Amino acid sequence: MPSGLWSPWRAGRSWYFCPIPFCGGCASSWPEGGSTVSRIRRFTLAQRLFHLLLMLSFMTQAATGLGRMYIETKWGSLVASFFGGYELSLTIHKWVGLFMLSLLGAHIIYVLATIEWRGFPRRLLGPDSLLPHKDDLKQALGHLGWMLGLAPLPRLDRWTYWEKFDYWAVFWGLFILGGTGLLLFNPVASSRLLPGWGLNVTLWVHRIEAALAMAHIFVIHFFIGHLRRENFPMDLVMFEGSVDRAKLSHERPAWVERLQREGRLEDLQTLPKPFPWRAAYYIFGYAAMIACLFLFVGALAYSRLVTW
Repeated sequence: MPSGLWSPWRAGRSWYFCPIPFCGGCASSWPEGGSTVSRIRRFTLAQRLFHLLLMLSFMTQAATGLGRMYIETKWGSLVASFFGGYELSLTIHKWVGLFMLSLLGAHIIYVLATIEWRGFPRRLLGPDSLLPHKDDLKQALGHLGWMLGLAPLPRLDRWTYWEKFDYWAVFWGLFILGGTGLLLFNPVASSRLLPGWGLNVTLWVHRIEAALAMAHIFVIHFFIGHLRRENFPMDLVMFEGSVDRAKLSHERPAWVERLQREGRLEDLQTLPKPFPWRAAYYIFGYAAMIACLFLFVGALAYSRLVTW
């Protein structure tokens, strides 16, 4: 089955991403004294809103799913109680799952509507595209060499190889979790299509893929996004939508230089958000991170008491 083939590889490749947070600033941090006024916009309002909705729905699915899965433990009962108990957690899990699938559909429509079709298909393989490219492999190998002190830091463009991996992992995960979730939405109706053992396999695939997705998001994605030396204590780019120009020139020099050559850099300049907004971003972001770590640590601590 696809998940059976995907899961060992997805878990095994984590050895590569794990050192990134700790090595992110071992060679050098981004220059001090950079302008805090000149900022470059990385994400539009629509993109940030989509990320926010996806984050909130993913956290809800993680909490309701783990609460039900661990319902026979004190920790699982506590988590489920936040959503009104076992039955209501199941109801919320089902409908939020449908909402996540609608987000996927909306995102596909958004991508199709924003593609510059005049440059199709050449632009799909360009540096502004999230499609995998041969240069991503070169970046990954170069980054590994840098972490080992054997090579200089790769000159990154708009999207890094790990950002592309995260992006497509969401697509893969939503198709697997969404497909199995739809079959489990009404198991009585699904039993007309699948035998009993088929539904058991469906539930197993759903749980395994969900566990892998949560482990990746709660550990690797959080650490790479927020706990690297360059970003600590939190990367606000998905809230603010912009990055300090000096920091961006250090992290993604190839992108900044390309924007300058194309005459687009000035058009992307913006001002930082006011302090109250930034404070609210930190409070919300760390509240979400603490909640996710609570789910992750609790799931690990009580994992022996759960029948997969």
